[in-house]
Amino acid sequence: MIALLFGVMYFMMIRPQQKRRKQAEAMQSTLSPGDEVVTIGGLYGTVTGVDDDTVLLEVAPGVQTRYARPAIARVVNQAERAEPAEPVTEDAVKE
Repeated sequence: MIALLFGVMYFMMIRPQQKRRKQAEAMQSTLSPGDEVVTIGGLYGTVTGVDDDTVLLEVAPGVQTRYARPAIARVVNQAERAEPAEPVTEDAVKE
């Protein structure tokens, strides 16, 4: 009975929490300049610089603040990333 209770607690509480933590770490590791983010305190800003464990946010024109990476709750808009250009084919030129 105790093993069953532990199994239910694992799948209902522990496993989802681990999944959310991994998603947050992945999001925080992919931050780059130009991303619009929200901190855990509710402050909106644009990433202007990224260091190993800190992020520099511009919260107003000319006002920059430094935050720890874990303080970033979510990304609102990601900056346009430079994507490799697709090769131009003859079919695309004719159209």
